[in-house]
Amino acid sequence: MEEFQRQIANGFIIERVNLSQATIAEALRFKKHLEMDIELGYKTIVVDLSNCNSLDPAFIGVLVVTLKQLMRLGGSIKIVKPGMFSKSMLNLTGTIEKFELYESLDNAMASMVIKEQRTRDFSSRGLEQLALAQ
Repeated sequence: MEEFQRQIANGFIIERVNLSQATIAEALRFKKHLEMDIELGYKTIVVDLSNCNSLDPAFIGVLVVTLKQLMRLGGSIKIVKPGMFSKSMLNLTGTIEKFELYESLDNAMASMVIKEQRTRDFSSRGLEQLALAQ
């Protein structure tokens, strides 16, 4: 099994981390994956950590730096089910509140569909109101 698996579903990108421990060595390779996602035009990235039990601070740093870059583009990172140690490391470093955490990939994907629908509804209403005002 590959360390990182990229999957595109419903127009969103999912990066699955298939490591029990994500260390500085893997962080540098994962950063390249995330940079490629951004170059491809994805603004929201789902990072599936359900197979990962331990995150090195360098790996968390890659997620934070990428999140900041995506936020400037109007995007975000959604994290799926970090292991207990990983979750406590996110708490310890104070980064947990920066990310949207989900218990399952389905929940993360559903949140994007709901957000996209709200945006579409808002845009449609805005256009209708603009047309009525003219």
